[in-house]
Amino acid sequence: MSDELLELEEEEHTSELTAPVFWRIMTILKPHWRWVVGFLITIGLVSSLDAYFTYLNKQIVDQGIKLGDTAFITHIAWIYGTFLLMQSAFVFTFIYLAGVLGERVQYDLRKLLFNHLQDLSLSYYAQNAVGRLIARVTSDTGRVSDLVTWGIVDSVWALMNIITSLTFMAIINWKLALIVSIIIPVMIFVATKFQKYILVEFRHSRRANSKITGAYNENIQGVRVVKALGREDANLVEFQHLTTSMYKASYRAAWLSALFLPTVQIIAAFALGAIVWYGGAQINTGFITIGGIQAFVSYLTFMMWPVQDLARVYAEMQHSIASAERIFKLVDTQPEVHDRADAIEAQTLLGEIEFDHVDFFYEDRKPVLTDFTLKVKPGEMIALVGPTGGGKSTIVNLLCRFYEPQNGLIRINGHDYKDYKLESIHNKIGIVLQTPHLFSGTVRENIRYGKLDASDAEVEEAAKIAGAHDFIETLEKGYDQNVGEGGNLLSVGQKQLISLARAVLARPELFIMDEATSSVDTLTEALIQKGMEALMEGRTSFVIAHRLSTIRRANRILVIEDGRIAEHGTHAELLRARGHYYRLYTQQFRHELEVQYGVSDEETSNEREGVSTDSIVVKRDAVAAD
Repeated sequence: MSDELLELEEEEHTSELTAPVFWRIMTILKPHWRWVVGFLITIGLVSSLDAYFTYLNKQIVDQGIKLGDTAFITHIAWIYGTFLLMQSAFVFTFIYLAGVLGERVQYDLRKLLFNHLQDLSLSYYAQNAVGRLIARVTSDTGRVSDLVTWGIVDSVWALMNIITSLTFMAIINWKLALIVSIIIPVMIFVATKFQKYILVEFRHSRRANSKITGAYNENIQGVRVVKALGREDANLVEFQHLTTSMYKASYRAAWLSALFLPTVQIIAAFALGAIVWYGGAQINTGFITIGGIQAFVSYLTFMMWPVQDLARVYAEMQHSIASAERIFKLVDTQPEVHDRADAIEAQTLLGEIEFDHVDFFYEDRKPVLTDFTLKVKPGEMIALVGPTGGGKSTIVNLLCRFYEPQNGLIRINGHDYKDYKLESIHNKIGIVLQTPHLFSGTVRENIRYGKLDASDAEVEEAAKIAGAHDFIETLEKGYDQNVGEGGNLLSVGQKQLISLARAVLARPELFIMDEATSSVDTLTEALIQKGMEALMEGRTSFVIAHRLSTIRRANRILVIEDGRIAEHGTHAELLRARGHYYRLYTQQFRHELEVQYGVSDEETSNEREGVSTDSIVVKRDAVAAD
């Protein structure tokens, strides 16, 4: 299902405009109230002058043309011209003020949302699609910005035109003005109903268009499968059904749109007929002048467009209200992990780390860690191995305080780590992930992300320690080479080395490597291992690995299964124990030994039957050395 279709479904389940939502939207304008007052005043002046010009036309007909008073006509022409120049200045002013106000509101909303997204916990991102979050910051802020600026402009413009027109009508003849004032609500009601039905059909059309776009995408990307399975005719039938649905919805929307204006005009025609018939019959009695009737006709015609504008703004407002509610929902979301009121700075993470009977589960409440207990001495390298879903990544996520345990405590330096400020913990942790993320920019900028004030010499030194310097030097522009979006101009191994250099530059007190070598070749793995050893020296470190060659030097290896420590010990101790780790180790290298290093089937079969793997490992290492 496309993001556009999801947005449509959210809009359809959104409630109508309510006072709390409206006033909350209006609070967005509070910091810019001077701009709001300015453009409301200028738009009121523009509307008043529009109505006054029609009144001047009445004066010209009744006193200038009828009586042949050319001096009066000249006088009115000077007034007309002067006010027209003034109106032009006012039009420029209110459009400028509204435009600037819209940009300021959108800037404030995007800044608010971006800052708030930085504060939210990882659990929020796990539950919400990236596309939706981007839509909140882009399209939703744009819609709300349009509502509080151009929506207000159009609404105020329409209302002011109606009010000023009725005011001058009342000045000319209050009885006829009363007739018009009865017709206007009917016109607004009919126009609003039409726009509501048009909006429904428009949504149906957009939904069908989303499905068509999805069908295009799936069929083009999966064209090989479609042809291989002979699905062309079936896909054509399905696509024809989608296009028919869109055609019908678009047809109904077009039909209603075509009917809308004539219906409003018919209602206005009744009012015009009543004015012309009643007013014309009373001209000889002095009830109204010819210029007065002409002015009434002009005012009524002039009010037809504001009525349509109000109906259009009402329809568009439903989109904006839905966007505003989604924005407010995001803003009101509180991070699950946050600082306590009395939290203090963590001076160091070099002390003992302890998991004390920790229980943890995600949203599905299925236990991930159960009564998990672990003590880590300063400077230890702890390796975590085990099957996927066993809880390895959860352990380091809890340690980084991306999540917090439901039960039990995690202590750093003997203190509950919730006593420390989040930022002070994160600033002392370095992480290299399985899928490294690079930001758009140069190699130098990506490494410097670990320490924003680092000098070029520090950046290059970090790259040398991480083993990245040599390949960077081979790039066309060296450290100034652009890495592309997400680092897509580099290989996975190169991105991993840059990510490691970034961690080296940050000089973390606690280092975490999460499957950092699982997607790289053997040579790159060796470079990463060398960089890891340099980085881990004197630091507490946690390493998650499926390729067990990266953790043979760990102080302790923990085999994690079903949220518990199934085994622990050094590499040699665990091999001798012939338990979980032994099976993982021998199974992983079986294929490598047979294919890459030429180990015979007899040797691997001996290993399956429990013969020591030492001879196999020696042979593998010897062949690798050659």
